[in-house]
Amino acid sequence: TCDTGDQQTTAAVHLKAPAATIVEMLKDVTTHEGEDAVFECRLSRETAQDAQWFLGDVPLQSNEMNEIRVQGTRHSLILKKVTLEDCGSISFKVGQHSSAA
Repeated sequence: TCDTGDQQTTAAVHLKAPAATIVEMLKDVTTHEGEDAVFECRLSRETAQDAQWFLGDVPLQSNEMNEIRVQGTRHSLILKKVTLEDCGSISFKVGQHSSAA
């Protein structure tokens, strides 16, 4: 605000945070049936932006079969006790960026 006594003007500063990018991509995982499969990727910065894991086209959530973790910029997916039905493409998406294994 600039105030000269008889006149006043005000302006505002708005910041737009840069979008997070994926700096460490997913890697393929080979494991045995009944073991856990762990997928990890790292982002350029911590973000509150929506990040989502997928098995094929199916969005995943943390539950008794999947564990999703976020520690700073590192995002992890643990598929617990995998079966043959879990074979396929795993992908991670954040904003306009994605990685698959």
